[in-house]
Amino acid sequence: MVEILWFRNDLRLDDQPAVAAAAAAGPVLPVYVFDDRSEGVRPLGGASRWWLTRSLAALDGELRARGGRLLVVEGRAAEVLASLARETGARAIHATRATEPWWGPVEARLAPLLQLHGWPTLQPAGAVVTRSGAPFRVFTPYWRAHVALGPPEVPEPAPREMRFAAVPEKPLPRFNPRWASGFAGVPGEAGAKAALAAFVPKVGAYGARRDFPSEEATSRLSAHLHFGEVSARACWHAVEGRAGAEDWQRQLVWRDFAHEMVRQHPDSHRVPHRPAFDRMEWTDVATEPGRGWLRAWQQGRTGYPLVDAGMRQLWQTGWMHNRVRMVVASFLVKHLGIDWREGEQWFWDTLVDADLMNNAMGWQWVTGAGVDSQPYYRIFAPVLQAERFDAMGYVARWAPEYGSLEAVAPIVDHREAREVALARFAAIRAAADACA
Repeated sequence: MVEILWFRNDLRLDDQPAVAAAAAAGPVLPVYVFDDRSEGVRPLGGASRWWLTRSLAALDGELRARGGRLLVVEGRAAEVLASLARETGARAIHATRATEPWWGPVEARLAPLLQLHGWPTLQPAGAVVTRSGAPFRVFTPYWRAHVALGPPEVPEPAPREMRFAAVPEKPLPRFNPRWASGFAGVPGEAGAKAALAAFVPKVGAYGARRDFPSEEATSRLSAHLHFGEVSARACWHAVEGRAGAEDWQRQLVWRDFAHEMVRQHPDSHRVPHRPAFDRMEWTDVATEPGRGWLRAWQQGRTGYPLVDAGMRQLWQTGWMHNRVRMVVASFLVKHLGIDWREGEQWFWDTLVDADLMNNAMGWQWVTGAGVDSQPYYRIFAPVLQAERFDAMGYVARWAPEYGSLEAVAPIVDHREAREVALARFAAIRAAADACA
């Protein structure tokens, strides 16, 4: 009789309630299922798959140090786990709760063996509500209500002892997309702990310096958090009480908010929260000039130094500075008039931290299609953004052919593109008002 420990985006042993529960009942059979086949599951992008396979190897190393081993299987998760439970006579399948919408049907098929523990967020899903018990749709009051609940629970260490069931020896997968030679970061729990420890002394400057892409002022924990190599509450408590910590903690709460929005809107990566945006007249990327514009944006050849630097950093490293993510996203949607879903899908494939919740929320926010978004008429000026946030060092590193921050042979003119965007967005707003 064994306890199956089903890992998903919770690839750690510290502060992992599912690990603790399985270890207490033991012996444990640790399993990860590569599931691109179950109905509704969104296949991983190339960059995040690169990170995942290395994170699994790191987790396997942690388990081996304790006398265990990670079993990695490819297939439909419900079928794989049910089969393992029958073969081993498992008493339970332990897993951390997940908020991606496709796991609900999979979990239902595994009842009554499945036991769910903990959350990937600071607070449990549905815990932060209005006084009437309704979910929030705007971030600032959500933030206030979240803080009013008090800090998240203190993280728990990994179990001191774990007993393991026998696992067949088989090689772990290793995925290398053709463009991954320069990918940055150290996947795995140890890498996450090192990144957090390096950031904690800098958290006081985070609020003032986080928007400057030439500086190493951000935590670089996004991929670690997405794959659960460190818990959100461990991050919160690592900086608690330090001067300036609230600015970064607010970003952790935004992450909770993004999870809540996707829980309310499971199709957030393809359906705008504001229905009026279904009427938007987007540039056709199946024909010119749209096809060429999209390719130029993807390859960092728009003629705008900051946009091109950001897109090249993404391609070469699998990551992009957050301020630059906003600029390049705004450029695609508002300068080129290309459907935000094209950008969301590109980020999904090329970001090592590709996260359904944060990726969808970010694109909806920039577009103006989300429930709590920037106004549709706010259009980032790429040159002004580069000047305001002192991006010359960033541009010199990633797009060195530019000698300044000014546009050079741009594929669209900023002022003309801005006027076209304003007209398009005003049209859908007028249509929405007429239907109200």
